[in-house]
Amino acid sequence: MKLPKGVTGFYNAKHNKPPTIDGKQFKQQCFSIMKRNNGKVLEFIEPQFATNFLNVEVKVFNKHLHILLNEHYPFLAFASFVDFENIKFIDEPELLKQFSPFYYVLSMEELNEPLFIKESTGKIILENDNELNRVTGVCHRPQSRVDTEEKVV
Repeated sequence: MKLPKGVTGFYNAKHNKPPTIDGKQFKQQCFSIMKRNNGKVLEFIEPQFATNFLNVEVKVFNKHLHILLNEHYPFLAFASFVDFENIKFIDEPELLKQFSPFYYVLSMEELNEPLFIKESTGKIILENDNELNRVTGVCHRPQSRVDTEEKVV
């Protein structure tokens, strides 16, 4: 998968600002799809300082899971567990069918693809296919300064 500019949540606030996903529409779709499947939305978590995705905690098909949507691009994923720096991605075929008309649903295989990183002259360079740009200066994350390649967590 090619990583587009800003997908990580780090970008130059003045230039190259990535698009923004409509969180209200996503929330409505989650409620509608959960209702259709006799499920329930337990919690809706907006992107936080250290994350760049919306996190909807649900109970559906007798399972507790998370529906994650990137805040800049229509990339959606499912997870059984979400904690800071630790996400256990899963495939959920029935929900994939229902969300795929609206979003690109990433598979567990895509999400667990290893990142190939090279260090060169004090810089960290991502060698995977990407459009990530060098960001210098203040980025949109509060109290952060970035002077390296974008980082994918």
